[in-house]
Amino acid sequence: MLAAAALIVSGCKEKTTTSANATDDANTQRAPLSNTIQIAYPNWAEGIAMTHLAKAVIEDKLGYDVELTQADPGTIYTALANSGQDVMIDAWLPNTHKSYWDKYGDSLEDLGPVFGYGVTGLVVPSYMDVNSIEDLNNIADQLDGKIVGIGTGAGIYKSTNKAIDAYDLKLEQVASSGPAMTAALQQAIDNEEPIVVTGWKPHWMFSRFDLKVLKDPLGVYPIDAVKVVARENFTADYPDVAQLFINYSLTEEQLLDLMQAINSADAGTDPDDVARDWMARNNPLVESWIPN
Repeated sequence: MLAAAALIVSGCKEKTTTSANATDDANTQRAPLSNTIQIAYPNWAEGIAMTHLAKAVIEDKLGYDVELTQADPGTIYTALANSGQDVMIDAWLPNTHKSYWDKYGDSLEDLGPVFGYGVTGLVVPSYMDVNSIEDLNNIADQLDGKIVGIGTGAGIYKSTNKAIDAYDLKLEQVASSGPAMTAALQQAIDNEEPIVVTGWKPHWMFSRFDLKVLKDPLGVYPIDAVKVVARENFTADYPDVAQLFINYSLTEEQLLDLMQAINSADAGTDPDDVARDWMARNNPLVESWIPN
């Protein structure tokens, strides 16, 4: 279940297809003022949901085409700074993605939060008799000495390495991916086995499983807004799309409902179709985002 260190990027128009030239695709320069908006997103539950919903809204309400590219955060920020992509809808700021913002922020536009209370931390099933990160050493052997992480480019991966040092944990973080992490969690819960994973809210796993976020008395894991960031001059080039993103806002309940709809859809279902069904069920909300 270890994720490859090399990035796998999927580029899509209408439906996602795999690209062999992942990083090159994410960073390709293009002429401005095309009718196509390029959105890059990480393989995280909320990023998938927010991005496919935005794609559906932009195409159906504003009349643009949208191309999606899936990549790790580092590649996305680099592509945005080089104007190889237009937008990312899953920027955890000001803390979790601070290193990326410090490096590239002068070349980016902050279009505001979609969701205002993003929580990261270490997560365990509620049946486990542990409540704080500082207690994990007591069960390190039961955990086989590992924390199941996601991709190495994720801010939570870096925060977890800091937590291992800060709490002097006798545990090693094992890199995987968002889907691999939830699969490992599902397997452990099915067998009522101990496991600790890197987790975050909002995420559908908190609705599907009985979980708890471990207390973090040293404050290693920050609270963030989940924001839309764009390449430099995006607002000047596409003022209507930029205003849509500024208006784009979801409550935790709304975002969870969208994530659950996408995650529980039948295998092979296009997330765009799920997003459009969600749009139809939430039309007054969607209409409130559309610029006048």
